[in-house]
Amino acid sequence: MENRSNSKVTEFIIIGFSDVPELYVLLFVFFLSVYMLTLVGNFLLILVICSSPTLYTPMYFLLCNLSLLEIVYTSVSSPEQIHIIVTSNGSVSFKKCMAQLYFFIAFGSTEYFLLTIMSFDRYVAVCRPLHYTLIMNKRVCILGAASTWLGGFLASVPITTVSSNLNYCSSNIVNHIFCDIAALTQISCGDKTVIRNIILGQGVVLVMTSFMLTITSYVHIILTIVKIQSLKGKYKAFSTCASHLTIVSLFYFLVFLLYMRPESAISLNQGKILVVLYAYLIPLLNPIVYSFRNKDVKLALRKMLLKMKLDWL
Repeated sequence: MENRSNSKVTEFIIIGFSDVPELYVLLFVFFLSVYMLTLVGNFLLILVICSSPTLYTPMYFLLCNLSLLEIVYTSVSSPEQIHIIVTSNGSVSFKKCMAQLYFFIAFGSTEYFLLTIMSFDRYVAVCRPLHYTLIMNKRVCILGAASTWLGGFLASVPITTVSSNLNYCSSNIVNHIFCDIAALTQISCGDKTVIRNIILGQGVVLVMTSFMLTITSYVHIILTIVKIQSLKGKYKAFSTCASHLTIVSLFYFLVFLLYMRPESAISLNQGKILVVLYAYLIPLLNPIVYSFRNKDVKLALRKMLLKMKLDWL
């Protein structure tokens, strides 16, 4: 559906995976399963942490925030994607598209900030264990978590504001699985200098700063672990940050593949697959990684399930 006039676009058409209709049933099962498992897994992790006094620590407080973030993050695009597959109708109103763009960037930015604070928490736990409770006190944790959410919502304002004022006179067809900034910029006409500079500026400041701070924390952690004499001590120190390191490594690996590469490096369909991995699978992996790699969470989960079983008897 083309719109080549200068009139303001009132809706967009999300292409999604409409070029492979033979896979619609498989795609429906995939997106619905991933979305439901993400909701259940992260809700369960929050419930386990909140119901276990032994997990009332800064690390698990931040993990609760991460699980909540993954729930709302995946809810920005998953229901819409499922709706498009079921109805074969990718029409999205202009306001709804801008809202989706805003929240996707906001929650994505929040994740950068939150993972950075979580890496600092692991740095203090491993490198400054005697001062851990003093540095990571309740006030610091609450302010830190609140600032990540506030920072994410503020970071999304410039891009969304400029995007909503772009002229989409060449087309209203978005060749993506949701209202992504790159896809919207591609179909806009006129001067794109401002939006591209904002995207580049926020990418450098937000992504690279968060990445470098996280790398710095883990360099200090590794250097500290190397200095530990006993093998048991090394293992104990590393195990405290293994889950977070796994999530962070996968997260930034996909971020760099998606956003820190030449546009011509991969095809549109390959880009869609990377977005699926980034926006849908990482939120699903969060509770899995923290559950299976963390003995405290597994123990708390067993206790909670046992208590629920006894209550039913």
